Amino acid sequence: MPLSIVAALVRDLIKVPAAVLRSRVAKDAEVLALRHENAVLRRQIARVRYESADRIRSAVLSRLIPRGRWRQVFAVTPTTLLAWHRRLVSRKWTFTERRHPGRPPTAPTVKQLILRLVRENSTWGHRRIQGELARLGYSVAPSTVWEILRSAGVDPAPHRSGPPWRQSLTTQAHGTIAADFLHLDTVVLERLYALVFIEHGTRRLHLAGVTVHPTAQWTVQQARNLAMTLGCRMDSLRFLLWDRDAKYTDAFDAVFQADDVQILLSPPQAPRANAICERAVGTLRRELLDRILIHNEVHAQAVLAECIRHYNQHRPHQSRRQLSSDSTKPPVPTNVTDLQARRIQRQPSSAA
Repeated sequence: MPLSIVAALVRDLIKVPAAVLRSRVAKDAEVLALRHENAVLRRQIARVRYESADRIRSAVLSRLIPRGRWRQVFAVTPTTLLAWHRRLVSRKWTFTERRHPGRPPTAPTVKQLILRLVRENSTWGHRRIQGELARLGYSVAPSTVWEILRSAGVDPAPHRSGPPWRQSLTTQAHGTIAADFLHLDTVVLERLYALVFIEHGTRRLHLAGVTVHPTAQWTVQQARNLAMTLGCRMDSLRFLLWDRDAKYTDAFDAVFQADDVQILLSPPQAPRANAICERAVGTLRRELLDRILIHNEVHAQAVLAECIRHYNQHRPHQSRRQLSSDSTKPPVPTNVTDLQARRIQRQPSSAA
């Protein structure tokens, strides 16, 4: 099809010099003859079908002939000629190089950051999130943030539901401490009882004491010793969680209530309600008590203190991103030890 159009245009261009060289009378006569022939053909043919080359030729020649004479020269209406010309112009200006019109899309990382901000801050609206993004260097319009939240199915801040259980429990964990009794048997089958406390926020484990007869008075004294050990850190605690053991008396609660700590009781026979402390007790059993024979109360106190010291200072915890209980920031990486030049030596524990 394009070759036929080019051939027709070249043929017409060749005819132009011959028409220019003719006399004016001959050209007028030829034009009159062509008009008469055009009128005769219109009477015989109901509808004329034009090919692409015919449309292009007529559209180009229409710009050289006054509009008042179009009806006499061309076999189509002026409206059709104008439509052909508009189609010719649209084919030229297709703008194919502009493949992505409009503003650039928001980066996927920014969308993920917006959804994370609204997930972790349930009271933030789209304008607050837009302000936080501006502080980080991301220039995003508030309407763009609103559209991203709406597409993700997030309701506006006033109508949004409260924080999820995971966020709520994590927030309360920073001010919660739990208590539980751990029993162990010695070599001579004498049962000992150890009272342990664990802070939910830092996973710091405390050994209150070990005894053969855990009376109520002994439990109260261990609570006082713990309060003195914690010192000013007691101000950050808000809740004390323990089960319904008879050894926890009102005097035991009064020690913590003096520092504005609220007492929480777990349901009866529901160890999962005190899951963090129960898991710490299980860790002590798996990593220490199931692997060593306890001689007496003094021995139990020593090995438990050594294990808890390791638990707080060195043992990584998944809930704290593999940090130990006493760590406040990730450790600085050191040079890798060459195991070919050095040997790792094991030292016995001081309590063994």
